[in-house]
Amino acid sequence: MNSQNLIIYNLKPLFNILEEINLELNFKITFIKETNSLKNKIKETTDYLILSNKKYSDINNLFVLNNFPINIFKLIEKINIEFLKLKFNSQSQIKLQNYKLDLNSREIRNNKIKLKLTEKEINTIIFLSKSKNPVSINELQESVWGYKSHMETHTVETHIHRLRKKILTTFNDSNLIVSNKDGYCIE
Repeated sequence: MNSQNLIIYNLKPLFNILEEINLELNFKITFIKETNSLKNKIKETTDYLILSNKKYSDINNLFVLNNFPINIFKLIEKINIEFLKLKFNSQSQIKLQNYKLDLNSREIRNNKIKLKLTEKEINTIIFLSKSKNPVSINELQESVWGYKSHMETHTVETHIHRLRKKILTTFNDSNLIVSNKDGYCIE
């Protein structure tokens, strides 16, 4: 079964056309006419795109179709591109505690507060978040920086110290990255 859901809002003729070629589509289609039904459908559906001929500021994942007539194959191509964009954007968001890490914009957010991060900072946070146990300095040196563990350097400690300071200054949070005798971790 297709996990992608195209919700056609108030465009019954378009729904009828797509319904006829439903077997050729790689997404499920649904027609909705009422706003309440649309809001209920959005609550129960995860991977969705709404197709409408009007822009609604309170609706997410909306694709406005306002150039008529349109070639049906071009329309299907545009719908597929929109699904790809949605998938790309959803895969670039990582949830960490009360934060969202956006890999595309290289930002970490908590509510409306944003903090720009470097690529190394993002890689460090991702690596720490994937580990169930504290990560040693040597492991971070090898995995994130590509240094051999026999090298004497304080790169990891310096970067972690600066990253923790940025997070503390921006979010007033000293507990996102914690350290103990075994290394660093995100709890």
